[in-house]
Amino acid sequence: MCVSSIDDWMSASRLRLNPTKTEVMWFGASQQVSRINIGDIPMLSTTIKVVESVRDHGIILDAELTMSAHVTALCRSGFFQLRQLRPFTQSLTTEAAKTLVQSFISCRLDYCNSLLYGVTDNVMRRVQSLQNAAARLITEARRRDHITPVLCQLAYTGFLFGGE
Repeated sequence: MCVSSIDDWMSASRLRLNPTKTEVMWFGASQQVSRINIGDIPMLSTTIKVVESVRDHGIILDAELTMSAHVTALCRSGFFQLRQLRPFTQSLTTEAAKTLVQSFISCRLDYCNSLLYGVTDNVMRRVQSLQNAAARLITEARRRDHITPVLCQLAYTGFLFGGE
């Protein structure tokens, strides 16, 4: 079997294949993935789980590469950070608040953002809502205030999300 050969090669190279941390995921359109009826895969002394999504270098990939699972995790952690930062930003200067939001939120939005190219409008709206909430936190704008002037104000002052 191919897996045994890989394990032998890794052992010869002083590396170790850890089957308990190995996962398999089928990529493709939903119609293609639904036709695959292979469950767990036996490997060495254990079985490998077939999973719906995997995390690699901080990016969560799903079988259809919709990036929905990644954006869900990104928004969950981003909104959590914003809730944690809100009490502090009220006692900080605008520049200090910008720095905090940049270090906690914008860097997450920037990390591997090229993978979001071509995602659906619904997925991109969720990312945009996180960016809008961060902008409102910095400028102390209310939720029902229109966001475009807030983003323009931040762009004018030299603070842009997604680069400068």
